[in-house]
Amino acid sequence: MAPSTRTSVRYSTYSMTPSVAPTVATTDSAVAEIRDIEKGLDRMENKALTQQRVTLSEEKVANMSKLALGAKLDRALGRRMSSQDAVMRPRKQSIVVISEKEKI
Repeated sequence: MAPSTRTSVRYSTYSMTPSVAPTVATTDSAVAEIRDIEKGLDRMENKALTQQRVTLSEEKVANMSKLALGAKLDRALGRRMSSQDAVMRPRKQSIVVISEKEKI
């Protein structure tokens, strides 16, 4: 592999470490399409609802988790077939001894 002739260093947006990978050049039509998509996403966002978002305290998050777990347990117990529980009964002894010598 031939050494790179690049003189600039591109930094990764994720790790901020230099990379010598070539940057992909985008065309004007691609940039325009990306801007159109961005404008469409901005129109879809409801700014009034975004301002109403609430952040719960850790205590409330823990309580909500416990309530959710309790609700899941109630639903699971409601689906359980309690009348179908196994009953262990003593079995009759049915031991049949077959000797190979007797058959001959």
